[in-house]
Amino acid sequence: MCRLCALVSSEYFSPMENILSLETMKEGHDGSGLGLILRDLGGTFEELKEYPILSAIATNKGYYEVDDYMVAKGFRTKFMWEPALNFRPGMKIQKRDRYIVKAFDYPDWAKEKPWAEKAKLLTQTRLDLRHMGERDESVYAFSFWPDVVTLKEVGDPLEVGEFFGLDKKPIPAKIVFAQGRQNTNYAINLYACHPFFIQGFASMTNGENTAFVPIREYLMSRGNPAYIGYNSDSEVFTHILHYERSVLGYPLKYYKDVITPLKDEEMERRKDREAIRLLKRSLRLLTIDGPNCVIGCDHDGTVFMVHDSKKLRPGVVGGVKGKVGLMSEVCGLTSAVPDRDLSKDVFPMKYDLVLVKPGAEEIEVWNQLDGSTSTISLA
Repeated sequence: MCRLCALVSSEYFSPMENILSLETMKEGHDGSGLGLILRDLGGTFEELKEYPILSAIATNKGYYEVDDYMVAKGFRTKFMWEPALNFRPGMKIQKRDRYIVKAFDYPDWAKEKPWAEKAKLLTQTRLDLRHMGERDESVYAFSFWPDVVTLKEVGDPLEVGEFFGLDKKPIPAKIVFAQGRQNTNYAINLYACHPFFIQGFASMTNGENTAFVPIREYLMSRGNPAYIGYNSDSEVFTHILHYERSVLGYPLKYYKDVITPLKDEEMERRKDREAIRLLKRSLRLLTIDGPNCVIGCDHDGTVFMVHDSKKLRPGVVGGVKGKVGLMSEVCGLTSAVPDRDLSKDVFPMKYDLVLVKPGAEEIEVWNQLDGSTSTISLA
């Protein structure tokens, strides 16, 4: 099993907090990769929130090809974060030539365009860069989006964090997702490392999605050029979230109804029973088959945890006012938020969708069975 750690805070913090939480859960990952997604960025990036940030890895050849492409498209560099790489003897990490975290100004023609056109431009740019490097692995393009940084590398999470120099020169953020990977079904590949990101939506998963193939085929049939890749069976969770929220425009709570629809007789307790009945019929090919624990992030920064109907993977949510963690294990949560009230910890069951909004003021638990919401105050 992989291990997951998401932290939501009202203050900027270092992603090393997530990595140290993963270290306490080390028996659940095998050192085959660390993935980080940072949102609501601080430090130098705090003044650059409107500008898209390219997160990528490249060979020296690929680096200059990326640079040429971006210049040709009219993008201009605003700021580049260079990790303070610390490669020590004994580390099992295979250092790559270039780690790119670069903020760009939009091309002149795009600056006054509506956000929808800018989003399309950013997505197509990322896809072009990905395709550019796929043949010879000269470029891995993970995200290209405002106020978002993605870092990934193969190796033990703690070693990777120290390798990137995050213990000395971190990128502070208010929302950080981290996954310590345990390779089970696929070759070790950077694109298979969680978390996954698409147009403001992100997710990471502990588990196995045995319904992967029909879900992948359905998503790829939607005509969205960004529904590609699928080096991991868990990447579909991110794309389902994007499809449900961005394409169909449904409320976030319906994500639970899409991936784990209720039985017909269970729907009778819901006031919106007719809507979710139609949802189940029309999107039945997006039903997952676990076991899975999914931690996701909506486009507005709301972070959530949800399980499949079998509920065979662990998950816990808890914290204090201003800082909440969503974790695979209690020991990881204790590492990140040791002074919390343990009686307020939430262990989501199969009908629960647990939500933490930006600022981490409280924890909401939405119950799929009756549509009710309970709120846990952290004051």
